[in-house]
Amino acid sequence: MSNLWNLSHIRPQHDIVMPGDTMPAIFWNAVAARGPQVWMRQKDFGIWRSWSWTQTGEAVREIGNGLLALGFAPHDTASILSNTNIEWVLADLAVLSAGGVSNGIYPTVAASQVHYLCEDSSTTILFVEDDEQLDKALEVRDQLPGLKKIVVFDMEGLHQLDDPQVMGLNALRALGREYGKTHAQELDARVAACQPEQLAILVYTSGTTGKPKGAMHSHRGLVYTVRGYNTLISRDEHDECMCFLPLCHIAERMGGEYFSLYTGSVLNFVENPETVPENVREIAPTVFTAVPRVWEKFYSSVMIALKEAGALQQAVYAWSIGVGARVADKVLARQSVSPWLKLQFHVARLLSLNNVRKLIGIHRSRFLVTGAAPISPELVRWYLSLGVPLLEVWGMTETCGASTGVQADHIKTGSIGPAAHYNEVRLDPATQEILVRGPNVFMGYLNLPDKTAEAIDADGWLHTGDVGAVDEEGFFRITDRMKDIIITAAGKNITPSELENELKFSPYVTDAVVIGDRRPYLVVIIMIDQENVEKFAQDTDVPFSNYASLTRSPEVQALIQHEIDRVNQKFARVEQVKKFFLLDTQLSAEDEELTPTMKLKRKLVEQKYAAQIDAMYRD
Repeated sequence: MSNLWNLSHIRPQHDIVMPGDTMPAIFWNAVAARGPQVWMRQKDFGIWRSWSWTQTGEAVREIGNGLLALGFAPHDTASILSNTNIEWVLADLAVLSAGGVSNGIYPTVAASQVHYLCEDSSTTILFVEDDEQLDKALEVRDQLPGLKKIVVFDMEGLHQLDDPQVMGLNALRALGREYGKTHAQELDARVAACQPEQLAILVYTSGTTGKPKGAMHSHRGLVYTVRGYNTLISRDEHDECMCFLPLCHIAERMGGEYFSLYTGSVLNFVENPETVPENVREIAPTVFTAVPRVWEKFYSSVMIALKEAGALQQAVYAWSIGVGARVADKVLARQSVSPWLKLQFHVARLLSLNNVRKLIGIHRSRFLVTGAAPISPELVRWYLSLGVPLLEVWGMTETCGASTGVQADHIKTGSIGPAAHYNEVRLDPATQEILVRGPNVFMGYLNLPDKTAEAIDADGWLHTGDVGAVDEEGFFRITDRMKDIIITAAGKNITPSELENELKFSPYVTDAVVIGDRRPYLVVIIMIDQENVEKFAQDTDVPFSNYASLTRSPEVQALIQHEIDRVNQKFARVEQVKKFFLLDTQLSAEDEELTPTMKLKRKLVEQKYAAQIDAMYRD
């Protein structure tokens, strides 16, 4: 395999490549060591702008000193409400350098969620991206007495704003420059005083109750894990990476920002989520981490382009991908590839496969990484057929990201790989639940000692909620979930009960089952309240002959859509229901879909109405 794929830089790296026992210590050591080298690049208005380590250090110092000037104390919390961009990273590193706690908030959340997250984390400084995010903060700031200042990254359209609690990032940097003139050593002293066991970041994750829980990670845990990542699959300063997933998610925070901070890999920021395909082709990353939904979209784009191609191109692709598939099968079976097949594969790449890789933007990629949600084994095989290993990793917020990972020289489709050597992974003998133990496991949930005790047992094992199996080689696979948490194809964790409870608050909805696990968006199966919906129909002269015709009435469909729209306004965009299906059978306690207390059985409903569910994703 090594002469088909370049694995020389994938080998595990056990040496410490950048010293430091806390994240700010590693950062400032990296600034000193790498100086003029480019660390970050971001496309603004069609032009790529590069940030060297020195420039990044200057900006972080100014923001950090600005925070000190505002009275930001050690252990204070600052939250960042923004899409993924360089300013996010600058603010994050400034907060950590000031000895504070950094917390990320999804930019798609509603104002009520901003209030909850800021209140629960005791946020004193809130960074927001632009006027849209500022509006959310201003809506709830009166309910946040501990909030001292709101800092806006992009002040476009806000230059006339006269609000003593709001300031632009440039103004904060200017304040920091002035403060630094008379307090030159204070920020360095904060960095030096930062201790490994100190709380560094909060990453909020939804729990079974529906209320987000703040997972606490220490500097020790972050440093330990980021060093461990390099022993799983190494990177170096020659690598080009993409940074486009939410930085408030553990995957991009660890696998993007902090891993590149440690290894020196260049971080390339996309313009916005819609330009990812275009930006990938421009950047041509050498290492590319994404969620399954992204890999699926790339595959779909190739299939669409192929349909529009001529007969000759289609024939050449068919032959080439067939050769690649034979090579992939040999690699997956850990069998040698014959010289003749190697030659055919070389020709296949020249004729077609290299063009496919360029069309996606992975022509320079040594390997691809997928995580945050399950992926189709056939998709792994397809990318391998192109000549690019797609490696699956598994982990969670509470494990600081990856806990298992497939190695490039030993791929098993359908598997999440063996345990990373920096932590232990095993199955609970009684329940087959996957358990994880190691220094990478989080400190616990903020303000929730009972939930922490539920998650981590007396022996230090984290109960993940995933049921799994393990083979004789130590490769794990996920077989089920102990809880009903939905993980969408984009890797977003969603608690369906919260949405369902909101829907059931409607007088027209008796019960609801939200679907979306491994799917691109959420849909819902609804059982209407017969009495109230019939009354609505009578009051509005809607004709119907029986229960089924009632559910199929356009007016009733519109009524339920209105209820869903109302509920959707309370949730972030990725948590909103896109389509629905009304059960057209009048169920009773004798029907198998209902429990004795007249509640819909989730798994049975998903199985019985699989065709209707699939239709909602096709239409």
